[in-house]
Parts: sequence; C-alpha cells; structure tokens
Amino acid sequence: MKTDQLSLTFAALADPTRRAILARLVEGEAMVGELAAPHDMSLPSVSRHLKVLERAGLVVKGRSGQWRPCRLDPVPLTEADQWMAPYRDFFETRFARLERQLADERRQEDA
Repeated sequence: MKTDQLSLTFAALADPTRRAILARLVEGEAMVGELAAPHDMSLPSVSRHLKVLERAGLVVKGRSGQWRPCRLDPVPLTEADQWMAPYRDFFETRFARLERQLADERRQEDA
C-alpha cells in the first residue's frame, strides 16, 4: 500500500526530535553532527530520524566532497499548510464569534 504525501509529512512531524531538526534547518544547511548536538542521542539515532524526514521529502541531503549537508525542503510543509487552511479559517471564525460574544457580555455587565 502506497502512503500519500500528506500522511508521510504528518507522520514525520509527529516526533518532537524531528520537529526540532526541521526548526534547526530553517536557519540553513547543517551536517548530521550539528543536528545531533542538541539532542541526547547517538548519531545513528539522529540518522534514523533524518531518514524519516527524507522519506517524507522534508529533508534533502546534498553532497559536498565527503560531507553530506542536510537542508529543508519546504514543499511538503506547504502542502500540509494548504490542507489545514480550511480548518484554520473555521477556528478563526469561531474565535472571532467568541470574541464578539465576550465583548457583548462585557458591555452588558458595564451597563
């Protein structure tokens, strides 16, 4: 069974270590050692997290001589953001309605 891109993206984002790795890559390319430094885990463990991110298309490893710098590929995040847009609109509408209701109640209490 083939997993769709959106499922791969959300599965990759489900882990806090992988989210931290992506947050670091927002700042620019990094080597595996740099990505592993803030985490209390072995390089092979971080490499396994990177493989999940690569399979989801969120991380791309380049090649510079013997080095393999990692970089963020934002396309899957953009697709996830587009999928979430209607839900964001739904909640914004509900929050705006709640804000109006609370303001009305405050005005009634002040009157």
